[in-house]
Amino acid sequence: MAGVDFSLYLVTDRHQARGRPLQDVVSAALRAGVRAVQLREKDLSTRPLLALARELTDLARSYGARVLVNDRADVCLAAGSDGTHLPAAGLRPAAARRVLGPGRLIGVSVHSADEAVRAEKDGADFIVLGPIFETPAKRDFGPPIGLGELERARMRCSVPLFGIGGVTTPRVRDVVKAGAHGVAVVGSVMAADDVDRAARELLTALDL
Repeated sequence: MAGVDFSLYLVTDRHQARGRPLQDVVSAALRAGVRAVQLREKDLSTRPLLALARELTDLARSYGARVLVNDRADVCLAAGSDGTHLPAAGLRPAAARRVLGPGRLIGVSVHSADEAVRAEKDGADFIVLGPIFETPAKRDFGPPIGLGELERARMRCSVPLFGIGGVTTPRVRDVVKAGAHGVAVVGSVMAADDVDRAARELLTALDL
């Protein structure tokens, strides 16, 4: 299985796409250099989600990129996608691995260093930790946990960590300095006026 060879992880939300087709937004991000996309459209039923997963997986492959399906190992398999991303209270990574086999990536969202440690022990290939900063999209998960929690997770985990929640280009360096392998973003790209430019700026900040 290929390792985690990406530093910018784009999480989709078509409701933040400002009326643009999700496929167009993802395509622009891929052209800019994004190499990993989490398909996270929680309100879609199975059939339209599967169709979208197949379409985005084919699109991503044309750019040498990967698509992970949020919380649906079954859709991942049916669509031929590259992995699944599990919510903190979702299917355990070890159970997902039994479904997916050894060839696909498994990411896990967590909200504390303790949860990160448990996810790694249970077989997560990488971990998304947050919300680091205040953001409307993550208010359901409680107040921001801050960079200190990311630092604590880094000291206790060896798998790649991605910071999420209110991550903007000026904040990327602080997130990486705290121990993140990269960042995961939603609105910073999905809601941007110029998706290509927004993604390129984030990638450039990650390369510094």
